[in-house]
Amino acid sequence: MKNKTPTKIKPPRVAAPAVAYAIAPKDLAAHLFEVTLTVQQPSPDGQVLALPAWIPGSYMIREFARNIVQIRAEAAGAPVPLEKLDKHSWQAPPVEGALTVRYDVYAWDLSVRAAHLDQTHGFFNGTSVFLRVAGQENVPHVVDIQRPADESARMWRLATALPELKAKRYGFGTYVAADYDELIDSPVEMGDFALATFTAHGVPHDVVITGRVPNLDMPRLCADLKAICETQIAFFEPKTKKAPMDRYVFMTLAVGDGYGGLEHRASTALICARADLPTTASAGKERSEGYIKFLGLCSHEYFHTWNVKRIKPAVFAPYDLQVENYTPLLWLFEGFTSYYDDLFLVRSGLISEAMYFKMLGKTVGSVLRSAGRTKQSVADSSFDAWSKYYRQDENAPNAIVSYYAKGSLVGLGLDLTIRQKTAGKRSLDDIMLALWQRYGRDFYPDGRRGVTPRDVEALFDEISGMKLKSYFEKYVRGTEDVPLAKLLAPFGVKYTDERKLAKPSLDANIGRDGADAKLSAVHEGGAAHRAGLSAGDLLVAIDGLRVTGNPSNLEALLSRYAVGDTVQVHAFRRDELMTFAVRLLGDRVPGITLAIDTARKPAAARPTMLR
Repeated sequence: MKNKTPTKIKPPRVAAPAVAYAIAPKDLAAHLFEVTLTVQQPSPDGQVLALPAWIPGSYMIREFARNIVQIRAEAAGAPVPLEKLDKHSWQAPPVEGALTVRYDVYAWDLSVRAAHLDQTHGFFNGTSVFLRVAGQENVPHVVDIQRPADESARMWRLATALPELKAKRYGFGTYVAADYDELIDSPVEMGDFALATFTAHGVPHDVVITGRVPNLDMPRLCADLKAICETQIAFFEPKTKKAPMDRYVFMTLAVGDGYGGLEHRASTALICARADLPTTASAGKERSEGYIKFLGLCSHEYFHTWNVKRIKPAVFAPYDLQVENYTPLLWLFEGFTSYYDDLFLVRSGLISEAMYFKMLGKTVGSVLRSAGRTKQSVADSSFDAWSKYYRQDENAPNAIVSYYAKGSLVGLGLDLTIRQKTAGKRSLDDIMLALWQRYGRDFYPDGRRGVTPRDVEALFDEISGMKLKSYFEKYVRGTEDVPLAKLLAPFGVKYTDERKLAKPSLDANIGRDGADAKLSAVHEGGAAHRAGLSAGDLLVAIDGLRVTGNPSNLEALLSRYAVGDTVQVHAFRRDELMTFAVRLLGDRVPGITLAIDTARKPAAARPTMLR
């Protein structure tokens, strides 16, 4: 799409004194941002400054302050000592007049969570670079984002959802946030990026692609994103079709191999493989699986504009960014978002029903593959995200369940249950709308009220007209599998599990360590586990024949045996050669297939949740 004259959004009025920052890419090769913070009226008791320890949407303590290389302060031209209070906080003594703090931030984290700077681009989240001025979080925050001095960056532009103060759209200069929360919820991308704008129900949406992407089909990408965005806006506001923001920015870093996203109130930061973006060379052809995966990621992060950025757990209103904020509700905020992300691809006409059910079948299979689902509920998984889900090790498949994946199945099960019990008069859609109307619509600037677990269950009962306590006990607080085969049948969807039980298997995840095959995870109760093999072991040989890192090699070796046969496996554990007698068992990997039951009449064959 052609760029149009950008819509000028009126910034908040800045009443002095505001908290002011200047951030400059100081050294591209050394990956350093220099930040200058000016506090016009520091606390008379001594100003406390703190950098967040985590970033909303990624539930893990990351200790961003470790990337501050040096920090110094001054007032009235004289140095001011800073006392370190803890790993991410400092305090200046009482001073007369303004307090100025300068510090360098090392930015070499190529992810959506922190900051990255080199000769190709610059990116930062405010949680990584902007010290919080304790006691002044609710005043306007002005930031002067400066252009790199390097000649190589003379063509760089800037993308952010922050309102411009004196800067021009896509240009360096001053931007303003109503408060610290908005400041750190508005990431910044700078570089020589591809840029296009589309409107969704009257709201401009920028699409920013950083990285080399030959023959990028930007018009197709914008058209597909427009379909997703308009469908979601109309979902939450079917009458007015009013979006909750005045402008939105999709920021995408295209790399050789990567995937991830992080939501913000009026933007999202994404990473994808450049091969997943559409190309003009395939114009007119069907969307590739990689491209559909990317659109699903965009749909997921965009849905968060409502679900978690405005409809929030009570403990997130407001965030305490210095410590863990525990909630048992991530199955609702991440799981339900995972349910709706692909659902909106089919509702917006971007994928077929058959493709949707194929994708859904993979999700079901991934959940059933994990023995951890029988030990941890999605409520516990949500609460323990800080220590378990975001700190997974080789035993994760046996110990935890994903509140994303199983949470999406909990959402699907609730949707089907409500639709069936109310004869289609109510659905999960109605519950999401009620959550939006009561908790999300007025969250900014005046609401700021989050939802509690008790609120959630009461609202589900009220809107559905049902008593859903048993469902919550079994599938949210309990560890039972959602009975999807039973729930899908009345909607004309056939559920089959075609496990290859006759295929011999070690029942372990195999990775590569150079030319060798390495066990990355050993599934509980499987052949490898029963024989004593462990994650980290390097497979050497099976019955005297070498095992290599090529997956087809191991598969070919095992194909010469039958289920029940015993083979001799040699493996290195650390630097010790060990021998194991492995009795091969059948492949337990779920083979879930979901499809429209063609035996039903066409009118009944289309599942109503797809509409």
